[in-house]
Amino acid sequence: MDLLSPSVLLRAYRAGLFPMADAERGGHIGLYRADPRAIIPIERFRVPRSVARAMRTRPFEVRLDTAFAEVVRACAEGREDGVWLTEELAGAYERLHRAGIAHSVECWTHDRLVGGLFGVALGGLFTSESMFHRADDAGNQALVAAGRHLVSRGFVLWDIQMASPHTERFGARLISADDYDRRLEAALAVECSFGPDALGPETRRAEDRPAGRSDG
Repeated sequence: MDLLSPSVLLRAYRAGLFPMADAERGGHIGLYRADPRAIIPIERFRVPRSVARAMRTRPFEVRLDTAFAEVVRACAEGREDGVWLTEELAGAYERLHRAGIAHSVECWTHDRLVGGLFGVALGGLFTSESMFHRADDAGNQALVAAGRHLVSRGFVLWDIQMASPHTERFGARLISADDYDRRLEAALAVECSFGPDALGPETRRAEDRPAGRSDG
């Protein structure tokens, strides 16, 4: 069985599992289940005041799915938390993207990619796999743009797998694996599309669409 084939990965995500390479095991890729599991409640997504201020003073152009492979490769570079996103796994996500299942949210300035995130969309589930930034606040603005896009498209479950102090500023919280499984079952029954058509030329900047509340 090819663990990284699109069909196997999709079955894994539908079962609440996610792929990850273990640097301590020579980059071995396995399927994992987090308990507790971290999510960002879409309906209670927060925009920290400092991020909202940066979006007003230095907004980036936001695009969807225009440089997916570059976003994935950027996420794999310079990680301090271990090499979980190997070349092999990056290739697997690129195959999911070509199948219309994995997507990227990107921040650009002067046609230069400066930040972004990518994840997998299934039904009403979106999984944020990783993010990066090459300019101050570019990653934060990509996260805000992703949250607003998920609201606009009707997604109901935003899985980030593991929380950090950074994502907690945006409303991330931990739930039990059993609770996640219940939410996942409901999310997979929802029909919605991540499609890039939701960001037209007039709405491509993250600050143009007020959504979510600002917080300190």
